[in-house]
Parts: sequence; C-alpha cells; structure tokens
Amino acid sequence: MATLSERMPAALARRTAAEYGIWSWLTTVDHKRIGIMYLVSATIFFIFGGTEAFLMRLQLMRPENHIVSFQLFNQLFTMHGITMIFLAVMPLLIGYINVVMPLQIGARDVAYPRLNAVSLWLFFAGGLMLYSSWFLGGAPNAGWYNYAPINTGGVLNPGSDTLGISFYVLGLQIAGIGTLLSGINFTATILNLRAPGMSLMRMPLFVWTVLITSILIVFAFPPFTANLGLLMFDRLFNTGFFDPSKGGNALLWQQLFWIFGHPEVYILIMPAFGMISEVVPTFSRKPLFGYTTMVFAIIVIAFLAFMVWSHHMFTTGMGAVVNSVFAATSMAIAVPTGVKIFNWIATMWGGRIRYTTSMLFAIGFLFCFVIGGMSGVMLAAAPADYQFNDSYFLVAHIHYVLIGGSLFALFAGTYYWFPKMTGRLLSERLGKLNFWIVLIGFNVTFFPMHFLGIDGMPRRVATYPPGLGLSFWNFVSTIGVFILTAGILIFLYNLRDSLRNGEIAGPDPWDARTLEWSIPSPAPEYNFAQIPLVRGRDALWVEKQHGDGRMLPAQIVEQHGDHDADDHDAHQHHADRHLVHMPSPTPLPLILGAGAMVAGYAGLYRVWWLAILALVACFYGIFRLMYDRDPGYYVEPKGDVG
Repeated sequence: MATLSERMPAALARRTAAEYGIWSWLTTVDHKRIGIMYLVSATIFFIFGGTEAFLMRLQLMRPENHIVSFQLFNQLFTMHGITMIFLAVMPLLIGYINVVMPLQIGARDVAYPRLNAVSLWLFFAGGLMLYSSWFLGGAPNAGWYNYAPINTGGVLNPGSDTLGISFYVLGLQIAGIGTLLSGINFTATILNLRAPGMSLMRMPLFVWTVLITSILIVFAFPPFTANLGLLMFDRLFNTGFFDPSKGGNALLWQQLFWIFGHPEVYILIMPAFGMISEVVPTFSRKPLFGYTTMVFAIIVIAFLAFMVWSHHMFTTGMGAVVNSVFAATSMAIAVPTGVKIFNWIATMWGGRIRYTTSMLFAIGFLFCFVIGGMSGVMLAAAPADYQFNDSYFLVAHIHYVLIGGSLFALFAGTYYWFPKMTGRLLSERLGKLNFWIVLIGFNVTFFPMHFLGIDGMPRRVATYPPGLGLSFWNFVSTIGVFILTAGILIFLYNLRDSLRNGEIAGPDPWDARTLEWSIPSPAPEYNFAQIPLVRGRDALWVEKQHGDGRMLPAQIVEQHGDHDADDHDAHQHHADRHLVHMPSPTPLPLILGAGAMVAGYAGLYRVWWLAILALVACFYGIFRLMYDRDPGYYVEPKGDVG
C-alpha cells in the first residue's frame, strides 16, 4: 500500500521543519503571515511617529521653549505626518485586511500571493529609506504634504539641507507602489475568490469596505505617484514642473497632491468603518441594521471622495464659484457618513450589548468620530475656512478623524481579531483600563486644539510668545499626551503578556457571525479544509440558527493520489486524499524590495551604475515572478470545513 509521500511528486512534498524559522517568514506568501508582518512593522513605525509627536508637544508645552531647534521641529512634524499616514495607520489597516478578508470570503489566500509579498517588502523598503534620512543628511522638513516651491530646492547635492525631501520623494514612491499593488490584489481577490453562495450582497461589510478602499487606492495613488515623479525630475535633473521661474506652476503640486490626499483620508477610514460594522453586531447580538443602505453609503462616500479635494485650497484664490462647488460637495459627503452613524446606533438599540473592550472602543469611535465629522462640516464652509485654515483647529479635526476614527477602530479590531491570529485572548481587565486611559488622554490632548485654532494659533510653529492666551491650552494638551502615552504602553504590555500567558481562545470566543470564526484559532495555513457553502448573509450565524453550527462544504474535495486503488485501499487512505495545494515560499519579493531600496539610494546619490544594477535585479525578480511555474506543495487539512 503506497504511502502519502510516495504518492505525491517529490516537488510537492510537504515543508520541512527548517521552513518554520525566520527564513520562512522572510520568504512567506501566506496572507496571514504577511498581515502579521504588516502589523508588527506598522506598530514599530507607529511608536516612532508617536515619539515624534511627544517631542513636539514637549516643545509647545510652554511659550518660548527650546527643547528642540526650529529645524528639528520642522523635521519632527513632517516625519510624524508621513509616518502616521503612510507607515502606520494605512499599513495597520492593510495588515488586518490581509489577515481577515480572505477568511471572511471563504478563500484560501489572496488572488496573487506572491504579489502580496512584493507589496509588503516595497512598503518596508520605502519606510526604512524614509527613516534612514535622519542619519543621512536630515529628515524631510516641508510637511507631509510637501508643498511647492519649498519642495524643489534646486539641483540635488548630497549633504544639502534639502536632502530629506529627496528621501520623501523616493521613499514614498517605493512604498506607494506597494500599496497600489495591494489595492489591485485585494480587488481581484474579492471579485474572484468568494466562496460559493457568497454574492456581493452577502459579503460582510468589512469586505465591502475593503473592496471600496482598494478601488480608491487604484484610482487615487497614480496621481500621487505621478506627482512624486515630476518632483523627482525637478530635484534630480533640474526640470521646472513646480518652479514658476522656469515656467512651472507651484499650485500644480497642490492640485495633484489633494486629488490623492482627500481620497487617502477615506482610504484610512473606510476599513475602520468595516471593523466597527463587524464589532457592533457581534456584541449587540443583532444583525447590522440597514445593511443595504450601509453598502450604498460607502459607495457614495467613495464617489464623493474624488469631488472634494479643493476644499484644502479654499485660500489659494480659486474664486467664489469653485469654492462654492467644493464647499457643497464637502458638506454633502457628511450625509452618507451620517447614515452609517445612525445605522450603528440602531444596531445597538434594543440589543443585548456585551461591553467587551472591543465594543467599548467601537462606542468610543462613534463619540470621537462624530466630533471630527462636525468639525469637518465647519471646515467645508469656505468663508469659515479662511479662519480655520492652517490653524490648530485643523490639527484637531484631522486627529479626531484619524485617531478618534481609524485608531479607535484599530483597537477594536485588535481586541476582536487577536484570538484569530494567535489563538489567545487579550486581557479584558487591562483592555478596559487601556480604553479609558486612551479615551481620556486623546480628548485631553486634542479637544483643546479647537480652542487654540479659534484663538489664532497657526500649526507648524515651533514656539509662541507669552501673553497671547495660548499657554494654558497648550499646557493641557501636553498633559493629555502623557495620559495617552500611558494608555498606549498598557496596550503594548497587554499584547506582549497575552502572547505568552493569554487565555486560550478556541475557534469562536465571541459567538460571532462571519466565516473566520468557523475555523480554528489561530487559522491553519490552508484556512479551510474545504471551501464552505454560504447560505445567507452572516454565513456562520445562519448555520447556528438553521443548521448544526458548522459550515457545510461547497463540494467534495479534489481527490489526489492513486485512482486505481480498490475501495478498501481508498477507505484506508481517506485522509490522504484530502490534500490542499499551497503556493511555495519564495525569496523573490524580498529581493525585489531590497533592489528597489538600493536603486532609490543610488539615484539619490547619483551612483548611476548601482541604480542600473539594482533596477536590473528588480526586473529580474519581476520576470521570475511572472514566468516561474511554482509547483507548490500539498498539506493535509484536519476536519471537514474548518
């Protein structure tokens, strides 16, 4: 009787123990591992960005402080903005998308596993390149928006005080290409790999928000990439796209930047909407209220996201007609957003709410995000914007949207999905302490900034004179940062302790509603032993109410092995035939990311032979990924579906 190893081709043999070490993580194409690496990397960058914010608040705690120099302050607020938007919040969301989305649609992986790994290493390479600027001539110093003509600075000379902006250009180009590839990959995955029975209107709302976010990425990132390309030519080759003295237009940068920049806000908040839409129904013990209206609301938000960018430019002299049109569209986008808020409240209304840490952060999200939304409507009024623009009122608004919105949702999602990634629960006792301290610290930090902005304090200033009435609220805001930092440290301790000592979770610790909770925790590498059959919205909940609580297989699994064996032999080898084909790990994405980073450094320092060599390595990796026929390997799953 043939054994399993004999009946499988040698190239398809299962992985060895050595492939479970560090090298297996560096070469993995498993969406769950890639998601975890996104989460770990983004958390490290988040700590860097938070440290930069902490130093800025210390500088502004008192008037005429001298904790940091003015030049260093410019670098701190620039790197803080870049880090939080491009290297922390967005990669954290992409990490959860990688981990959760394929599980929620009943897929074994994303559509292009190797491309997914390429996206990860390009993001990481771009982030490393940006942060190396601190040690190689100075970090970027013109804000995360990097307006022209400050960003041109003449022909690049290594070691000049504007070298950091070149790091901005090349680092964000590399990381941005990775994000663009993720958007393409996620769109293809959702449209093509859903389990049988899962129509678009049966998808979990988190998956809907991922689909819309991915479409936003696909359409928003190319203008930004083009903008960075033009600036790269200005800096490396002394062209004049943004230099008026050479026939260029400085406002061209702003137009192209904000065509990307405002959809980027919704790229950062849309998956957060999806997270809240998973947490609230689970812990309210009710289906999501108004599912169809929620779907159409996020579609309308995505459509309007490309029609509001010029409200960032009300004070540039575009004229009353243009300002009026963009003011109207900017206010209109509050309507579908308000629909979502009321639907979440209606979901909780009459429900049997369990106040877990995840649910508390979801409720905190509603409270803080509504404040950010209301200040956004105020900023949409063009006449009022002349007062609010470039003041601390705007700083308060964006932080209530991106911390009160995205970060609170990320906390909710972490406490909710941590068991699915690790098999252990985070401490609820520490979690609730974490919630209250973060909620208090966040509001003490950022709510006073509304008052500072109305009182006329401009943002991006390193100090202020006494006697202007700004000292008290700046002091309060800095005290809030200490409280908020304490809350973040409690969370990080909770993560570390729970990884070692957390309570074992089981497959479905929350009595949840969607497919990811139908499989073991942590999820096996193949996700599903057999692809599940979806018989309704909230697929697992349908089986709990109308079945035996387990997902049904969509079809009989493919039979591998000796088809000539007799019935007795087939019975004996029933387990052998339930094999799942998996893609092989590969170092090519890592090589491609390293090559892109080396090419960036070489171009920045004009070492053209090295740039060409690194680009050749990148193209080698691309063609190998395109034409390499991966034989893969097989694993033997346990169980019928989960």
